[in-house]
Amino acid sequence: MPKPNVILILSDDHGYADRGRMGHHADVRTPALDRLADEGLTCPDAYVTAPICSPSRAAIISGGYQQRWGATWFSTSRFADERPTLAEGLADLGYATGYLGKVHYGPEQRGDRACPPHHGFADTYYGLAGQQQGRLNYLRHSHVAVDEYGEEASWRMAVQPMLNGDQEEELEGFLTAELGRRARGFVDDHAEQPFFLMLAFNAVHNFCWQLPPEELERRGLPTGSDWHDSASESYADWYDGAISPNLEHGREYYLAQLELMDAEIGRLLDHLDGAGLADDTIVVYLTDNGGSTCNYGDNAPLAGTKYTLWEGGIRVPFLVRWPAGGWHGGHDRAGLVSSLDLYPTLLAAAGAPQAVLDASDGVDLAALLRGGPDNGHDSLHWDCGFQWAVRTGNLKLRYADGSDPVAVGIRAVEHADVGDGLALFDLAADVGETTDLAAQRPADVARLTALHDAWRADVGLPITNTAP
Repeated sequence: MPKPNVILILSDDHGYADRGRMGHHADVRTPALDRLADEGLTCPDAYVTAPICSPSRAAIISGGYQQRWGATWFSTSRFADERPTLAEGLADLGYATGYLGKVHYGPEQRGDRACPPHHGFADTYYGLAGQQQGRLNYLRHSHVAVDEYGEEASWRMAVQPMLNGDQEEELEGFLTAELGRRARGFVDDHAEQPFFLMLAFNAVHNFCWQLPPEELERRGLPTGSDWHDSASESYADWYDGAISPNLEHGREYYLAQLELMDAEIGRLLDHLDGAGLADDTIVVYLTDNGGSTCNYGDNAPLAGTKYTLWEGGIRVPFLVRWPAGGWHGGHDRAGLVSSLDLYPTLLAAAGAPQAVLDASDGVDLAALLRGGPDNGHDSLHWDCGFQWAVRTGNLKLRYADGSDPVAVGIRAVEHADVGDGLALFDLAADVGETTDLAAQRPADVARLTALHDAWRADVGLPITNTAP
């Protein structure tokens, strides 16, 4: 079998419930993602390794738990300079490689190994969210915008020029559409060789009112204003009105950004069809963490949101399609799946040797995706310092220190609650984490605590955060 092409689509803060196929909301329209699920496979028990973007993205590209290099939260997150990347592994197998969109592994600077052209991507067009308060603007990326906004606001509102390789490239236009256009161009440019494209939309991160004027007019939505450092109110006060629960039409802006991203994914799927490449191309879709309160994402039936280790912070949509490889049919594939698994699964499909796959904390999902007996991981772990969790089988043990300054700040600024104390849940019976079983099942609490302690030792974290 020839090497398959690979397209890995990563969105930002997409709510678990917010796909048309899920049936939770009549106003959610995602025909391309629904098509991908109908033609491919869905892993309903799929997770990322962190409830925030930077450490989650570092794990995706490296295939390793980010705690191995000390990345537990925004303050400690960084790119794993010492580890090979998914792009480098595929490039070594003869793949053309391309990266489009948001980059955010930590406080990366232009030219760092954390930048895509320096960790295996030959064709690149990207923005450094680590230099723009974790986000990219949807509409403006130019020196004119930087001057207009001023020093502080240009950073907060993320209007710095994009980068092509290591060179600045300005864009005054809708970034989602530009990323889609460049994705189709990348496919055309490399249709005669195996290719790997990572398409990292900044949609549907907050500040979703940044929509093209024609879209606002078509949807009857008012124009929203970005914050400028000449504004009379502080950024913190402005921000509280610019996110949930205080942004008027907030959910409508969010759904508009979701629909427009979905439309670009649909155009890319159609482009693969037209080029005769669909059967031999692996397409994967997931988001970097759970849906966010601050941008009106909905994670139903899961509890919690981005920033938390409730299911809504870490369980994500995970769609895979590869007709020639037998990954198709519209089925759900039960099993404990992690974003860590993309590294060994995609490299194995491309023919990488076992030694390369063994460098990952993930597992090759090929057997599971073909409907075999494989159940994925025996257990998965999360650890942010002030909160941690472990899942094994259907049991999940979660601990949070609700008095930690980070937890207090999340409640105040992002309107999200990490919880407080130790809790045990049976996710098969209670996916919404409504009934704490810790008092009833102390033996399971002890077993899962010991399991997590052993994992902490393995990844190099001190055993200091064990719950009482």
